Formats: sequence, structure tokens, C-alpha cells
Amino acid sequence: MTISRRTAIGGMAALALPLPAAARTPDTLAAIAAAKGIRFGSTIGLNNFEDPAYRALNARECALVVPETEMKWAATRPDARTFDFRAADRIVDWATANHLGVRGHTLLWHSERWMPDWVKQHDFGANPRAEAERLLTDHVRTVAGRYAPRVDSFDVVNEAIDSDTGLLRETALSKPIGAEAVIDIAFRTARDAAPRAQLVYNDYMGWRRDEGAHRTAVLKLLEALRKRGTPVDALGLQSHLGSKFSDSPTGLGALDERAWRTFLDEVTGMGLDLLVTELDVHDNPLPGDIRRRDAEIAAHTRAYLDLMLSYPQTRTVMCWGLGDRYSWLNGFRPRADGLPKRPCPFDARLRPKPMRDAIAAALISAPARG
Repeated sequence: MTISRRTAIGGMAALALPLPAAARTPDTLAAIAAAKGIRFGSTIGLNNFEDPAYRALNARECALVVPETEMKWAATRPDARTFDFRAADRIVDWATANHLGVRGHTLLWHSERWMPDWVKQHDFGANPRAEAERLLTDHVRTVAGRYAPRVDSFDVVNEAIDSDTGLLRETALSKPIGAEAVIDIAFRTARDAAPRAQLVYNDYMGWRRDEGAHRTAVLKLLEALRKRGTPVDALGLQSHLGSKFSDSPTGLGALDERAWRTFLDEVTGMGLDLLVTELDVHDNPLPGDIRRRDAEIAAHTRAYLDLMLSYPQTRTVMCWGLGDRYSWLNGFRPRADGLPKRPCPFDARLRPKPMRDAIAAALISAPARG
């Protein structure tokens, strides 16, 4: 069903009140999640890694981390011949030393915009299909193989679908081969290089009414991959909550819970697991008043996680940043009122916010996983 304005306001009011004692547990989010058979974590990157307080927050609250940009092509591939793992190694080594799990992101960001310029300018020679396949398999095999001993879940392919058209994107790699074939090759190569890892298709379709075309396109892609026998284990739901990053006066978007559940039912009906991979809240359309804004963010987060955690296939919940100070959304689009954004569970001074309480409450209420 669609969440009504009355329901949303009621949820905000409830979260504005003191939480019950069980939700005020001093335990970390990692411990609360682990008690239900769920792994909680967040992204960390070199833009915040040098902050010892932020590293300590991640080490305390998380069971696993994901490098924000350090495993992507732009970071690991300075050119067609060499790899550079120094940045990714620093994060993975730190995580291992702190007994944290690691997710890999991403072996192929299937978008021309986010590929290194050298890929777009590469000379694919007399047999462009063979050269494109060689570049792709070499990259996936090298990166996945390097980190497979310490990474048990990879976002193999990220954002392959144009959310406006519902069509598969094309890149310099896919033009000689075909977009669906490129995705298939990436997954098959990842399975060979990391045979015990969970292999994930990751995308940003969500539960807003205006995302129906994107959801339909993702289902079509997953169905096609399953028909081909492509080794896809799970769907990563980025969960960047908000009204498609707009500044329209629609709050956090008109929601369609029924359509979202139908979508998730179809995904899980294929035998796929679900992951919340990049949770945050784009708060531009929300009021400037911090108490009101935080309450609305917390209510929205709680409603979303309650729904997602009602599926036993959801065993991983990842934020895309724990603290407002380092959120990628700060540089995406400023608020019209010039106020700082508050998209994360901890504020710019790394103090817990109502969103953190909402995540904890949703984890506490979630059914235990087997």
C-alpha cells in the first residue's frame, strides 16, 4: 500500500518521543544486528580514513566496511596495463586488523560517465570484441582474485540501467560485445576468481512511485541473467532514500509500498538474496529545523528498514557513511537554505542522531535469521 501523509506524520511523532528501553541499548549497531543474524556496516574511504575518530566510530559500530571508491576502476586502473591497489589495500588491511569484514565495490561500474577516460579512448584494434573482453576479464579476475581471501561479497556490476529510459547503458566495453553479455562475463569471471564470494548486482531503484520503470528494468535484467545461468547471488538495493535527489516540496517522495513489495517478492522468488548496500537520506526537501528534519529522516529510515528486514533474505545493512561530515551528498547538491545536510546516523561531530536510534530499533524488531 502507499504510505499516507497521516501514517508518515504519526511515525515522525512516535520517533520524536523517547524510545523504549530496549531501543536505547548501549550496544553497537553491529552487535544489535548480529543478535538477529544480520551484518551492519558502512562505507569508508580515503576522504575520511585519515580521521582517527571516524575510523574508531566505524570500528566500533560496524561488523564490515566497504571501500567507498578505492576498488573502482578509476582508483585501481591508471591505464590499460597497470593496477594500483595502494589505497584499497590500506582500507582492507585496516579492516582486517580490526576484525571487520569487507565488501567489494565495484568490479564494473557499467556507466560511461564513471569509467576512466583511458577506457573511452582505448584502441580496441582489429578485433574490438576480443580486446574488450580481455580488458574486462583481466580487470575482474585481478581485483576479485586479489581480495577474495578477505572479501566475501562483491558488487560485481553497478548501475547498469539508465533509470530514465529503463534501457541498459552502453560503454566503450559493451559496444563491441553487448551490454547484457558484458554483465554476464563480469559475473562469470568473478565466480571463477572468487568462488566462495556472494556476487551482487547493485542498483538504486527504490520504493518511490516514480521509480516503477527502473524497478521493471532491473527485474527484466535479473530474469535474463538467471535464464543465461549467470551466477548472480543477490540484489544490492542502494537505498539512497529521498525524492530522486530533487528539491521539490514532496518530502521524501510519494511512496508505493505495494509495488516495492511486489518487486522484492519477484526478486526473492528468483532465489536471490537482498542487501541494503548504501543507506542514507537526501534531506534537501525537508524543513531546516533540525529536530523536525531529524525526526522525519528517522521515521522514513525506520519504515524502510522495517519493510526490508521483514524479508529473511536481507542479511546485510550498509550505510553509505556513518557521519554527516563525510557524506557524498554534501557535494552533490546544496540545500536551498544553505544549511548543512544531515543524511547519516551520526552528525558532523560524530554524535548519534535519531536516525541511529531508528536503525537500532529496526534491527531489534527484525525477525531473527536462521
